[in-house]
Amino acid sequence: MGWEASEGGVDKTTDSVITWRVSDLREWDIKPFCYINYDTSHDKPCEEELPVTVYKTPDSVSISIVNHRGPMMEGEQYELQCDVQDVAPVQNLTVKWYKGQTLLSQTTFTDTSIKPVNETTTLLITADRADDGAQYRCEAELNLGEVNSTASSQRLSVKVLCKFIISKIAI
Repeated sequence: MGWEASEGGVDKTTDSVITWRVSDLREWDIKPFCYINYDTSHDKPCEEELPVTVYKTPDSVSISIVNHRGPMMEGEQYELQCDVQDVAPVQNLTVKWYKGQTLLSQTTFTDTSIKPVNETTTLLITADRADDGAQYRCEAELNLGEVNSTASSQRLSVKVLCKFIISKIAI
């Protein structure tokens, strides 16, 4: 019995249990398999492939306002952007948008790429005077099976200028 793999193979042994260990796996499409020669009359051993998913948490998660700097104007629409850098596999990623502690929206991905990718999501907001001082953030949550890994952007504080209507009053 033994393990064959491009990284961390285990030599043939007569033990009834063997373990395949890899301390740092950076090959995205690895296909290790266990083999056993249970019948010496056959040339081909019995083989079983081990499905392996290699996860990569994001290098960074950042938030910005698209094509805008400075205070927002009440009633105007703005686009917030969340950039998630170098994450895999993307189909296990959920990007969540928050205003304060309130979840505003979330996006999942269907791309089946197993190698790390960069993803961008956007959120459209209409500035309101009640939003002055509000803090927005986005989170990248990677589903690792039984647990999740979450990386958050910095908080983006918004300043909203109110529209004042000045009307002429005749006395």
